[in-house]
Amino acid sequence: MIKVNHRNIDFNENMTVKSLIMDLKYSFPTLIVSVNGKLINKDNYEETAIQDGDDIRIIHPIAGG
Repeated sequence: MIKVNHRNIDFNENMTVKSLIMDLKYSFPTLIVSVNGKLINKDNYEETAIQDGDDIRIIHPIAGG
């Protein structure tokens, strides 16, 4: 089990940040992702493995005024 934005999600072997984003159907052009409090650069989404028990935050900035 992993936690994404305070919600429990089933963990799958070989899960990466990129596959998680795709599974959750995030389509925002800009995302801020952290795994266990460590920010993950977009260039590393595909190679950053997610482990069982990880705490992931995915935030999409919204422009406004």
